[in-house]
Amino acid sequence: MTRRVPLNDLVRQNRLVHDQLVDAARRVIERGWYVLGCEGETFETAFAGYCGVPYAVGVANGTDAIELALRAVGVGQGDNVATVANAGFYASTSIYAIGARPLYVEIDPQTHLMSVDCLQQRLASNAVRAVIATHLYGRLAEIERIVAICNPLGIPVIEDCAQAHGATRHGKAAGSFAEAGCYSFYPTKNLGALGDGGAVTTANVAIAERIRQLRQYGWDKKYQVSRAGGRNSRLDELQAALLLAKLPHLDRWNEARRAIARRYRDEIKHPRIRCPEHFDVDNVAHLFVVRCEDRAALQRHLQAQGVSSDIHYPLPDHQQPAYATSIFHELPETERLAGEILTLPCFPEMHEGEIDQVIEAVNSWQ
Repeated sequence: MTRRVPLNDLVRQNRLVHDQLVDAARRVIERGWYVLGCEGETFETAFAGYCGVPYAVGVANGTDAIELALRAVGVGQGDNVATVANAGFYASTSIYAIGARPLYVEIDPQTHLMSVDCLQQRLASNAVRAVIATHLYGRLAEIERIVAICNPLGIPVIEDCAQAHGATRHGKAAGSFAEAGCYSFYPTKNLGALGDGGAVTTANVAIAERIRQLRQYGWDKKYQVSRAGGRNSRLDELQAALLLAKLPHLDRWNEARRAIARRYRDEIKHPRIRCPEHFDVDNVAHLFVVRCEDRAALQRHLQAQGVSSDIHYPLPDHQQPAYATSIFHELPETERLAGEILTLPCFPEMHEGEIDQVIEAVNSWQ
């Protein structure tokens, strides 16, 4: 009987750091302080240092991180925010929560990331209050070019780093290039909590202070709401402690992901399947996403061969039923991509036999 290869297996990773996680949980339980305490402060300091910025502010999840970062840079109701439509609607959720409007930018068909040329066209013909640059599937966007274009126009750039923990370029880490970086610590992320969590990174002390206020009802002091748009969005002490235990392992886990991705890239030879090619330090291989024009048939074959797969993401943001008629966009590359992408298993604890099984299953498709 063929053994099934899972898309991910969080139990394996947690077993490897079991004692450290137990020690972290015990520390929180015994201290008896569970929200906005020393564990959160210690993790914020450590994560800011890891990302190469002075400040990291823990929040409840990655979507809140984007929303609060947008509010902190001044985005309000009716403003246009430029972003991509192929990244799971998370940025769009945050934009709509403010009452702002997503202005979708076409992608580069090779990288699946925001096309800088298309962004320039959007900026030339639309009033844009902010830009969200998504580092998708673990690969950094052309963030330096995006920032260089936006800065002279006075347009703040927010990095969506939810899939790019540890990605670097020229010594700078994801979340350190722009006004703010927004992280998710959802369990499946490269640095994942045992529940929800998020953070905003920034070099701007004013933005950091606004995020701290916004995550706690807009308070500037207890029970005094001085900043509009606040909410209850705090990274709790338990998740902060668990993340702090995992953080020292992140670079090693990322390199394990890259090694698997490079094997796939080098050994998957099927002529109808296109693999991503770039796995340097600016790509932490959060997901390994191939393209295939007959995706459904390929996915059925993989299922029969015991290989799990998924689609990240099957429906572009501008075609989501709740909002599809609100703003019309011509995004042919984004729509084509959504019909062809398929995610293969790629997580640090995969066994060599499982990697072989995935490669053999893909190559044996007829």
